[in-house]
Amino acid sequence: MNQDKEFLGTEPVGKLLRKLAIPTVAAQLINMLYNIVDRIYIGHIPGDGNLALTGVGVCLPVIMIVSAFAALISSGGAPRASINMGKGDYDTAEGILGGCFLLQVLISLVLTAVLLLFGREMLLSFGASGNTIDYADSYLKIYALGTIFVQLTLGMNSFITAQGFAQIGMRTVLIGAVCNILLDPVFIFLCGMGVRGAALATVISQGISAIWCVRFLAGKKTHLRLKKDKIRLHAAILLPCVALGLSPFVMQASESIISVCFNSSLLKYGGDVAVGAMTICTSVMQFAMLPLQGIAQGAQPISSYNFGARNAPRVRETFRYLLRISVMYSVGLWLFIMVVPGAFGSMFTSNPELLMFAKKALRIYCGAMFIFGIQIACQMTFISTGNAVCSIIVAVVRKFVLLLPLIYIVPHLVSHPVWGVYLAEPVADIIAVTFTAVLFGNRFRKALERLSQEE
Repeated sequence: MNQDKEFLGTEPVGKLLRKLAIPTVAAQLINMLYNIVDRIYIGHIPGDGNLALTGVGVCLPVIMIVSAFAALISSGGAPRASINMGKGDYDTAEGILGGCFLLQVLISLVLTAVLLLFGREMLLSFGASGNTIDYADSYLKIYALGTIFVQLTLGMNSFITAQGFAQIGMRTVLIGAVCNILLDPVFIFLCGMGVRGAALATVISQGISAIWCVRFLAGKKTHLRLKKDKIRLHAAILLPCVALGLSPFVMQASESIISVCFNSSLLKYGGDVAVGAMTICTSVMQFAMLPLQGIAQGAQPISSYNFGARNAPRVRETFRYLLRISVMYSVGLWLFIMVVPGAFGSMFTSNPELLMFAKKALRIYCGAMFIFGIQIACQMTFISTGNAVCSIIVAVVRKFVLLLPLIYIVPHLVSHPVWGVYLAEPVADIIAVTFTAVLFGNRFRKALERLSQEE
C-alpha cells in the first residue's frame, strides 16, 4: 500500500483535522449561498416573484426528503468505506463504493417516478395553495427529472471526502454553485422560463457536479476506484451501510414534519408574526449549524480510518479535538445570538414588529445552543465508528421522543403559550445532549477497550 494512502493514520490529528475540516466547512457555506441566491433570483421575477418564491418554498420539504435518501446511503456507506480502508481491505471498500453507487441510481429512479406521478398531491399536502400550486408543480416536475444528479452528487461526494480528498469535495460543490448562479438569470429572465428556468438551472448544475464526482472516482487519482465489476448489490455489504445511514436520514427527513408541527402550533398561539419569526429562527439555526456539521464531516475520515486500523489512541484524540472545537464554536455563536439577536433578524426582515418578536424568539429558541457541540461531536463519532444502533437512538430520541411531544406540551406549562412553543427546542436539546453524552461515554469507552484488546 502506498504511503499516500496512509496519511489519515500518520499525520498529526490537529493538522489533519484543519486540512479536512476547512474545505468541508467551505463547501457547506457555498451550498447554502447558492440556495439563497437561487431564491433571490426567483423572488425578483417580474410581477409574480412573491408567489413564485412561495411556490418554490413549498417544494423545500420534498427536496429535503430527496436529499435525505442520499444521506441514507452515503452517510452510512462512506464511513464504512473509511473503516475498511483503515483495515487495509480496499477490496471491500471498493465494493461498498460500487454497491452504494448502484443503490443510489435505483433509488433515484423510484423517487423520480414518485415525484412525477404524485408530486402535485404531495405539494398540496405540504401547504401549496390555489395561488402557488402551479409554480410549485412547474418547479418540481423539472427538478424531479434531475433527481439522479442530486443523489449522485450528494452521495458520491461523501466518498470523495471520506478518503481525505476534502478539497476535491469542495470543488464538487463549488462547480455546481457557480454553474447555478450563472445559469439562473439566463433561464429565468433571458429565456423567460420563470420558476421552470430556476429548476432547469439546478438540474444542469447538479448534473455537471455529478459527472465531476463520478469521473474523479473512476479515475486514477482516487484511492477507492469506481469499477464496473464492483457495481453490484450485495446485501451483506449494503445493509450495514443503510443501517448506519438511518440516523442522518431521520435527522433530515424529519425536518419537514418538525416544521409543520412548529408552524401549526405557532399559528394557533401567535398568528402569522410567530410563524414568520420561526422561519427566521430555523434559518439562523440551519446556517449556524453548517460550520459545525462541516467540522464533524472533516473529522469523520480520520475517526473511521483509525477505527478500522484499530488505533484506539488516535480515535480518542480525534474525538477530543472534534469535541473541543465544536463546543468552542457553539458557545461562541450562542453568546453572539444572546447579545445581538437583531443582527440575525435584520438579515431576513425590515418589518419592525416581526424584528422585535424575532429577537426574543431567537434568544429562547437558541437558548441551549452552547451545548449542541457535544451532540454533534458524539453523534458523528458514533457514525464514524460504525455504531449504527446508537446513532439511530440519539437521532430518534431528540426528534421524535422529545421535540415533537414538547412542541405541544410546553405551551401549556408557561404563562405565554407562544413562547412555550419556541422553548420546546432548548428543553429538548438539554435532555437530548445529556442522554447522548451519557450513552456515548459508556459505548465509546467500551469500543476503544475492544480495539486495544484486538491490537
